[in-house]
Amino acid sequence: MALVVCKFGGTSVGGTERLRAVAQRLVDRKLSGDRVVAVVSAMGDVTDELVALAQDVTHDPPEREMDMLLATGEQVTIALLAMAIHALGHKAISFTGPQVGIVTDSGHTKAKIQEVRADCVNDALDAGMIVIVAGFQGVTPDGQITTLGRGGSDTTAIAVAAGIGADVCEILTDVDGIYTADPRVVSVARKLDVVSYEEMLEMAATGAKVLQLRAVEFARNHGVVIHCRSSFNDMPGTIVREVDGSMEQAIISGVTHDTSEAKVTIRDVPDLPGVAAIVFARMADANVNVDMIVQNVSEQGMTDISFTTPKEDLVRAKHAAAEVVSELGARHWFVDESIAKVSLVGAGMKTHPGMAAKMFRTLADADVNLDMISTSSIRVSCVIDGDQVERAVRALHTSFGLDEDAVKAETSPAFLEGA
Repeated sequence: MALVVCKFGGTSVGGTERLRAVAQRLVDRKLSGDRVVAVVSAMGDVTDELVALAQDVTHDPPEREMDMLLATGEQVTIALLAMAIHALGHKAISFTGPQVGIVTDSGHTKAKIQEVRADCVNDALDAGMIVIVAGFQGVTPDGQITTLGRGGSDTTAIAVAAGIGADVCEILTDVDGIYTADPRVVSVARKLDVVSYEEMLEMAATGAKVLQLRAVEFARNHGVVIHCRSSFNDMPGTIVREVDGSMEQAIISGVTHDTSEAKVTIRDVPDLPGVAAIVFARMADANVNVDMIVQNVSEQGMTDISFTTPKEDLVRAKHAAAEVVSELGARHWFVDESIAKVSLVGAGMKTHPGMAAKMFRTLADADVNLDMISTSSIRVSCVIDGDQVERAVRALHTSFGLDEDAVKAETSPAFLEGA
């Protein structure tokens, strides 16, 4: 008997028929002997619809009120799913994030979880119930409703799994697992059986949308094993866990891309000690996430500072950039929303030099120009023109031997005989 947390995304619960299918899946899991907790997102496009309603009212809604609005989406799902399970003759109970004791900081619209109390979850499990928890939401110590940002239900599921000591946290979605690239862009992308926390962190940070970055961080910090799999079949998916250091890992595990960021440039900033600290302190004060940073070579005592940030943070970033220009006496600032980021990720890069050079040569051969470059020990990322991103991803996927056809050829009997 296993203790399992199952998270279902908006597509998986996007209508009453799918809700009934999820209810049946949870009941079947319980009948097999497992103790089951489900974490669910809002149904289908409900969150987007709520955001649109807010935008119709005002272009700059207060973040506290946005949280009050958006938290209602998941509450609909949990109640309906509990009803569907009851209709199948089994006991279930639904809880909101605050009821479960998911305590967060006060960062409205993208709060961070500080504590999961989960006493009511354990009590309900002991009573033989299927427990259903609203994803994406929590509560501050002083009782304010918060939300965890886009994809926050993943983080809820991982946090609940850590809080109750679950054996595994299953992230069930509309894809079969983690692929070497987005299958919608690369038709010959392959599903990976196992991915390390380290690799998954880089993949999530550079555009892989299957798992939220903070969810993977939480899983690594608390040792929660993740099984990313489809909600529409019972096939095994991809396991995300700590990988044994004695195991040989692939040089390159995947090619990721991200079109959700914009580039902010502040022109003619005084090239003095502490200026960069001021710029990014103002961004931090505005709760703006910053990804890649480039500072140009100084000319006549002035320089340009560019950085990328999620487009969802752009309103705050623009306000902060305007303040920086005024405070430092810079010339002006501007935003480029037409960029994309393409990244190469693989734990084997640590011990195989030349991967960055091969990446740059591949992109050059594909006539893709590089704007910004960032690296870690297992990742190389480039900012490019958004119109070129799909061509870049396909070229890299083929160049590094990740295409399904290439792998089949390498493992075929004919290839082995000739080796």
